[in-house]
Amino acid sequence: MIKPWNKILPVIMILLSSCAVGPDYERPEVLKDSGVKDDSFQVKLTLAESLPEPVALGETQRFVGHSVQAEWWRSFESEKLNQLVERALQSSPTLQAAEAKLEQAKQTYEAQAGSSLYPQASLDAGGSRQRVNKAAFGLTNDSSIYTLYNAGLNLGYNFDLFGSNRRLLESLAAETEYQRYQFEAARLSLIANTLSAAMVEAQLSEQLLANQQILQVLEEQLEMSKQRFALGAVGQNDVSALESSVEQFRANIPQLQNGLAKQQHVLTLLIGQAPNSNQVPSFILADFTLPQELPVLIPSELLDQRPDILAAEALLQSANAKYGMSVSRMYPQLNLSANIGSQALTTAGLFGAQTLVWGLAGQLTQPLFNAGLPAESRAAKAGYEAVAANYRQTVLQAFQGVADVLSALDYDAQSLSSQAKAMKAAEETTKLVQQEHEAGSASYAQVLASKQELEQTRVVLIAAQTRRMIDTIALYQAMGGETFSVVVGE
Repeated sequence: MIKPWNKILPVIMILLSSCAVGPDYERPEVLKDSGVKDDSFQVKLTLAESLPEPVALGETQRFVGHSVQAEWWRSFESEKLNQLVERALQSSPTLQAAEAKLEQAKQTYEAQAGSSLYPQASLDAGGSRQRVNKAAFGLTNDSSIYTLYNAGLNLGYNFDLFGSNRRLLESLAAETEYQRYQFEAARLSLIANTLSAAMVEAQLSEQLLANQQILQVLEEQLEMSKQRFALGAVGQNDVSALESSVEQFRANIPQLQNGLAKQQHVLTLLIGQAPNSNQVPSFILADFTLPQELPVLIPSELLDQRPDILAAEALLQSANAKYGMSVSRMYPQLNLSANIGSQALTTAGLFGAQTLVWGLAGQLTQPLFNAGLPAESRAAKAGYEAVAANYRQTVLQAFQGVADVLSALDYDAQSLSSQAKAMKAAEETTKLVQQEHEAGSASYAQVLASKQELEQTRVVLIAAQTRRMIDTIALYQAMGGETFSVVVGE
């Protein structure tokens, strides 16, 4: 007598020996292949000292080797700015769209996992009214009419011997990771754009005020020129030339006002509001404190921190899994199915002992000749190689971006230092000319000229201060922002 387990044992052995064909994923050695060393970003930067009043932004910045802190935007120490970022994170349509795509990818993975990891079961029930001609069975030529009721349970399972379903799930899990990192990249970009837009608004607001001060000085100079013309001290040409300069400068004011209004519209869009909704606060540079410590990660750490690199790697994992899935299609496929049910002429007799019906079926399929399958596999491998090249390019571009930001911080800090010294000198000059005027050794025209020079220097300094802050934001963004734990498909 053959025991039942003797029949089952071969099937168990087959299942235990099943494997996922195709290569398992391994991260490419981009750093080694590209000659990048982990000390590549350990550069010494000469940063400006603390800025003079009245627009001091903080002390000298220094670099520290640690990851970006959570809620890194709070390092600028502006409550108005913190509230603006929180509103953007809550209401941005761009971020909501990225979050919806992530949820779609997660549910797509769950749907495929539910249909491939577990047996499929379905319940069916029905009834039919039939008329049968007995002559078809060699009986007397008469007919019979009857009603047949049935109910049953159907089961099916694919034994994924060579990992086709597992490779598909691996690909979908990687695509979910990709959408997760795309969401993180969108979040990081939204935060950086909100901070930058607020600081540019502060820049335009203060530059507008400084230019209005310059215009006021020019108008005073024009008025003095008209008085001197009335006394015969200057000619009409001098007055007309100065009047032309005043009006040309006055024409710049609406342009600055228009730029400021557009920047406020940018801020309202970032927080998911319509323009002119009056829900965006006004900023000045004094609202922000320049962070004193800036994070700088080594290249190998960036591979695990930056969302764009992680997203590119997720696509690489997905392409690798798709290649393995294409290879598995050239191997045998085993499907088992079973059904059990009951058929009876009345509903009351459906579940009687004599109405039981059942069936078992197994099917093993091995492709013998299909010229398209090898080509499909080669296409998947070529697709993987293309994605691998894109991944390496993404990594190198990320390193370039970090290097660019570090250079910008260095050179813009030097520029800001020079502009701060120029501002201090202009303030001293204006103060001295004012004292000389009060002592009678300098004319009021000289006072106005020194004030004009002071405000023009202030306009340039404001731009340099803003660049310094935006450079700082760019460094936070280049370091990848805050990190999130990611577990998908386990």
